[in-house]
This record gives sequence, C-alpha cells and structure tokens, in this order.
Amino acid sequence: MKKLINSPENVVREELEGIALAHADRLRVCFDPFYIARKDAPTKGKVGLISGGGSGHEPLHGGFVGLGMLDAACPGHVFTSPTPDQMFEAAKAVNGGAGILQIVKNYTGDVMNFDLAADMLREESIEVATVLTDDDVAVQDSLYTAGRRGVGLTVLMEKILGAAAEKGMSLGQIKDLGEAIRASGRSMGMALTPCTVPHLGKPSFELKEDEIEVGIGIHGEPGRRRAALASADEITAMLMEPILTDLPFKSGESIILFVNGMGGTPLIELYIVFRKAVQIAEKHGLKVVRNLVGSYITSLEMAGTSITALRADDTVVGLWDAPVNTPGLRWGV
Repeated sequence: MKKLINSPENVVREELEGIALAHADRLRVCFDPFYIARKDAPTKGKVGLISGGGSGHEPLHGGFVGLGMLDAACPGHVFTSPTPDQMFEAAKAVNGGAGILQIVKNYTGDVMNFDLAADMLREESIEVATVLTDDDVAVQDSLYTAGRRGVGLTVLMEKILGAAAEKGMSLGQIKDLGEAIRASGRSMGMALTPCTVPHLGKPSFELKEDEIEVGIGIHGEPGRRRAALASADEITAMLMEPILTDLPFKSGESIILFVNGMGGTPLIELYIVFRKAVQIAEKHGLKVVRNLVGSYITSLEMAGTSITALRADDTVVGLWDAPVNTPGLRWGV
C-alpha cells in the first residue's frame, strides 16, 4: 500500500487539521466531535443544511460547506458513518432558528445515525427534516443498503437545496424541493480499478487487467456485473442507457448532466465520457442545459466514473446558477 499518510488511525484527524489551515477564511473545524461548519454560521432565520458520511469521498461532504451549499458536514472514519453526536453538535452549531434539513445518502449506517441525531435535536425543540438520496440504478439492494444507494445526485441536491436555503425558503419548502429532486435524478457508476482503505491495507476488490466492474458503489461494493474492458464510448453507453430508461426521462426534457471521477480518473478521460453522454442524451431528445464534470464524489484512489442525470425545470436551473463559494465548488461570487 502506497499512500501519503502517516498512520491509518490518524487519517481523518490530520485531514481535518489540513482543512482548518487551508480554509480558515470560510470554515471552522471542530475536533470533539468531528464536524466542519461555515465560519459565519448560524444565520438567523435561515434553514441549516447538514450532511455527512464516511471519509474517503472528498470533496463530499466537507468540501461543500459554505455559501450556497451546506452549513455543516460530519466526516466519519474512512467509509464509515459518522456518529449521532457529530450530527447533533453540528446541527446545534449552525441552527439559526428556522430548522435543520439533513441530506442523507441511503446507506444503512448513515440513515440510522442521522435518525438518532434528529430525535436528539427534537428533544432540544429544534425542528428537523430529512431528505434521502437513493439515485443509483445499478442494484436494488447492496452490501450497505436496503434499497438503492445514494451517490452522485447528492452533490446536485446539496447545491440546489443550499441555494434554496440562501434565498430564505422554509424548512417545509426545502424538504418538498428535495423530494422532487430525489424523484427526478438517476445515477450509475463503474470502476476500472479498486481502491485501498488505509486501515485495511489491501484493495477492496480484485479486477483483472482486462476487466471492469459495472454498477460499482462508492465504497467498492460489487455492481451489476463484471465485464470486459471496452472503449470509453461503449462504457458510457453501458451507464447512460440504464439511467435514462429507469425514470424514464422523456424526449423534450431539460437535464443537468454530471460526469464524476471516482478519485483516480484523469479529467481528460471524464471529458471524453461527457462528450458521449451528451450525444446519447440528445439522441433521446434531452437537452443538457447545465453540466458538472470532475471528481466531486470519490472513492479514494479508485479509477472509474459515474454519471448522473437530473430533470431540470426553470426553478432548478435558477437555483443551480445561484452563487456558491465552497472549497469544492465555486461560481457567481
């Protein structure tokens, strides 16, 4: 195992120390328990958005804390859910009196711990609502979920709901918008290589040189099938066809198209995938009105890609275009 770490047990703490130093102008980092919050939070009268999950997926979630996205994020250990006390303390730290909206990927540990945190917050008379992301069309159930996994749509939801909160929408309105986004987005990913979790010291799965895993999860979970290595266009079609037929997306609709790198994928390859994904979307009669290309929800050093398509009406596009200023995403400011 070759990694730029000191010791596996200190990876998350030392990462947070680096984040605190790099982004002291906009973030504050708490170490007991671990969470990252906006430096200017809480904002009186604004709904506080929090999310979180296992580390190893950076910039998700801590890289999306800031103006126009999250108010706080809770990092667990690598590929391990954060604990309820992290969410509880983070939510209290950013509570501006208008309630807390939790954005939770549909993984069993995340769901359970965010539910426990919500109960703790309600005991403190803090109003809480939750939106799940379960956009992965690859498998119905996985090693870590009951139901579909939450993957790439999480990034888009954090951006859109973050803009809604900045505009002063109520907790109920943001919750409803989140449910609409949840119902309107689909994702699927694949891996060229596995990743190595620091404390395990070995790859999470094995692939032959001429194999790919189609439908991979962001923790290295098995996908739909093991397939022979193919061209970028062929792999993109393997992902796009299930995405577009699952909802299904209808001719004439506008979409936001997100091509994501899994951590070890060069940007040159992601643009090749995006090129073909746009061609396939247009063949289905879809109009790509906005896009995001890059490594925004990763799986350590895994090489591969995921694609997310989200229906986008004028309201969604307007919120997508709204200013955002976080370590991982920035425009309009």
